[in-house]
Amino acid sequence: MYVAVKGGEAAIANAHALLADRRRGDRSVPALRLDQIVEQLALGVDRVMSEGSLYDRELAALAIVQARGDMIEAIFLIRAYRTTLPRFGYTRAIDTGAMLVERRVSATYKDLPGGQLLGPTFDYTHRLLDPGLAAGGDVASPLQRASEADAMPRVSAILAREGLIEPDGDMPQDHIPGDITREPLEFPMARDIRLQALSRGDEGFLLALGYSTQRGYARNHPFVGEVRIGEVELELDVPELPFAVPLGSARVTECQMVNQFKGSAKAPPQFTRGYGLVFGQSERKAMAMALCDRALRATEFGEDVVAAAQDEEFVISHSDNVQATGFVEHLKLPHYVDFQAELDLVRRMRAEHDARENGGKVEEKREAAE
Repeated sequence: MYVAVKGGEAAIANAHALLADRRRGDRSVPALRLDQIVEQLALGVDRVMSEGSLYDRELAALAIVQARGDMIEAIFLIRAYRTTLPRFGYTRAIDTGAMLVERRVSATYKDLPGGQLLGPTFDYTHRLLDPGLAAGGDVASPLQRASEADAMPRVSAILAREGLIEPDGDMPQDHIPGDITREPLEFPMARDIRLQALSRGDEGFLLALGYSTQRGYARNHPFVGEVRIGEVELELDVPELPFAVPLGSARVTECQMVNQFKGSAKAPPQFTRGYGLVFGQSERKAMAMALCDRALRATEFGEDVVAAAQDEEFVISHSDNVQATGFVEHLKLPHYVDFQAELDLVRRMRAEHDARENGGKVEEKREAAE
């Protein structure tokens, strides 16, 4: 602990009290309830769950309140809480093909088996402020229809039937997934580890990198094969039982990008994949993740690594907003000793510089006099 921080314990305690006061705000305004945040700020809750790596809506809502709406601080709180939880095991890989879909769109095929579902989306709104929301009036119920039993195969499966996209690959038997929350990062990474890091990476950072790939900094031409949002079942294998135990369901967003690939000595021309999967409804994050995933597969396909989005160590080492925040914000802590050393060094260098300058001027005067 910094001595200066330890010596200011009273000031720190009062800062905490002031923070609590500002968090509560005007006492005449009703305090926020967690259920209000869960229901009405659901996309913020989903981001905190996804980047905090913990699927719990009420805890995410609590973190948002405690952080006064600072999303990265809320994510930090959730990650810290997550470290206190026991680990019982790993569920089976979720089957997004069996998802109870509430939104599913594709930019590659107009007519899909199972159809396209717009679902709840901002895509077709006019981005005009609605003063009516301030009044808190009633909202009309949307039209609903009975769910249909039509299968919704992935777009990648349609392409795979013609052999036009790289194979999906098989899960190795008895495969134990890596866990970046328990094991230190090592480069180069296996793709499953890299996808974990991208899934809980900062949305804004990945969005910027994904955007850069579209502007020519990774030479990828992506198509949104499919974005789907919905509920998936979670099942856990228990050694004492001959069947998997259902644990419940979780809402996730999945994105499969379809990218061009001209082929190589080992593979024919075909489409390749970029993949994104995140908690909750967050298709912008899932799409950005898929763009970055494909860019980071450059060496796998024998492509030249020429852009930041293709550099695995750069992307993964800087995508974590909790680590980035800690490293940037630690600059606010006392660095008195370090700065004094720098100050003394600059003073000495300045004195030497002035001495050289003055010595040169004296020499010039002497030469002029001669």
